[in-house]
This record gives sequence, structure tokens and C-alpha cells, in this order.
Amino acid sequence: QVQLVESGGGLVQPGGSLRLSCAVASKSGFSIYAMGWYRQAPGKQRELVAAYTSGGTINYADFVKGRFTISRDNAKNTVYLQMNSLKPEDTAVYYCNAGVRFYSPIRDVDSWGQGTQVIVSS
Repeated sequence: QVQLVESGGGLVQPGGSLRLSCAVASKSGFSIYAMGWYRQAPGKQRELVAAYTSGGTINYADFVKGRFTISRDNAKNTVYLQMNSLKPEDTAVYYCNAGVRFYSPIRDVDSWGQGTQVIVSS
């Protein structure tokens, strides 16, 4: 079992900033091979925002380049999303995703957080 605990969402005015956090926890030994953020607006499909790939690179969606920054703290098994210059169209539920490898027994699990709401409105 793995838990992804997200925080940092809320209501912000256009042009404002928010920082999302997602901590991965488990009672079993594990490592994280991929981690990132997705979002889903009402009536739309879930889409990639930013993510660390299993190869160690970072992917950003075109619509957030230059505004959002993903970072991670490996010691805390935590990924962050710094969101600047927010726009009303960034309003969505933001989900954390992690690819987790457990060691006993060896298995890979793709896990999602519960989502955190971001509303950008004046």
C-alpha cells in the first residue's frame, strides 16, 4: 500500500501563485521511479502538467512552460509544483502521480493522490 498526500491547493487571483506538495508514504520499502502532476478541469480529460520521467528527465506541458516549476525532495519522497502567473484556465483539480517500486516482493505500482482543487478567479 502506498499513500500520496497532496496539499497546497486553494483560491487565488489571476497572476497569483500557489505551491502544491505531494508526499509519498508506505510502510513497505520502496523507491520512486517517476513522479509528477496532472490536472483535470470540469468536462475535460486529465492531462499532464509536469513530471519527472523514469529516465530522470522533466516533461512540462506547453501551457505551463515558463510559469510552473516541478521539483522534488528525494529524502522526503515529496514532489512540488510551484505555480506562478496563474490564469483562470489553470482552474482544475490537480493530481499527484507516482510510479513506485516495492522490494518485497518486487513490483511496480502506479499510484494517484486524491487531488487538490485549484481555483483561479478574481
